[in-house]
Amino acid sequence: MALFLLFLANGLSYGLTLFLLSSGVTLIFSMMGVLNFAHASFYMLGAYLGFQISQVTGFWGGLVLAPLMVGVIGGAVERYGLRRVHAHGHVAELLYTFGLAFLIEEIVQLIWGRSAVNYVFPDLLRMPIFAIAGLDYPAFRVVMAAISVMAFLMLLLLLLRTRVGLVVQSALTHARMTAMLGHNVPMVFMSVFAVGSGLAGLAGVLGGAALVTEPMMAQQLGPIVFVIVVIGGLGSLFGAFVASLAVGLLQTFAVGFDRSLGQLASSVGLAPDASGNFAELWSISLSQIAPLLPYMLLILMLVVRPRGIAGKRDL
Repeated sequence: MALFLLFLANGLSYGLTLFLLSSGVTLIFSMMGVLNFAHASFYMLGAYLGFQISQVTGFWGGLVLAPLMVGVIGGAVERYGLRRVHAHGHVAELLYTFGLAFLIEEIVQLIWGRSAVNYVFPDLLRMPIFAIAGLDYPAFRVVMAAISVMAFLMLLLLLLRTRVGLVVQSALTHARMTAMLGHNVPMVFMSVFAVGSGLAGLAGVLGGAALVTEPMMAQQLGPIVFVIVVIGGLGSLFGAFVASLAVGLLQTFAVGFDRSLGQLASSVGLAPDASGNFAELWSISLSQIAPLLPYMLLILMLVVRPRGIAGKRDL
């Protein structure tokens, strides 16, 4: 039971971090209809800017300033690039953000090099806050989870309970009418893209310190983000939240309860042939296939329910 609670806590913490990253993609797509392939690159940029700022102001300064800087960069990307490309359709938008991802990666390597940087949480956040199964649970995991939950609740309140949210949603479906009512629709879209990019930057500051800050971090987490968005349902913030927790728990428990496929088959009453043609298959452990599980879940979701957990339309 103690190990179960430990895996549960780690899975929830990891899943909430994934949500913080994927929430920006969901926000931008639901409000603007743009699937931003450069989103994970903004995540990486937030980690590196957080590291650089923390060298001067400390970690907390980087936690506040880096997401703001990434948000400003995201707003400039929408204003001076994506807005012009938008007139040429969704394919042009995808190609634009796809190329932007490579550009950001090259700029990061040019400035900070190809090796990982020494970006970690301060000692205060690395101190144990409680213990599970005899193992200390660091405070930074609780902080990461708390920030992710607060971001989820604030986005829900902003979009569903405020005038700003109504204007943003009406600008997507009735842009001309919204403009006739006196609202600056292009400014609304730029603000949405900036907020989504800032959320990616915030996830980068936290994820970069918790995991590792290096140039491949965008490529490692980028595909998972789109898996979560599709499983949750394109444009659904609640769906992305549920999918993030599901993916985080699935991978964490797969690694934690490291059993071979043969052992799992035996536990449900099957008798795998350890000497047959598939002997090597039965020896594969769950930890080895853990990186594949989100994509297997994605395929299953597309077959069973193409619109995702809470999506309003099929892909």
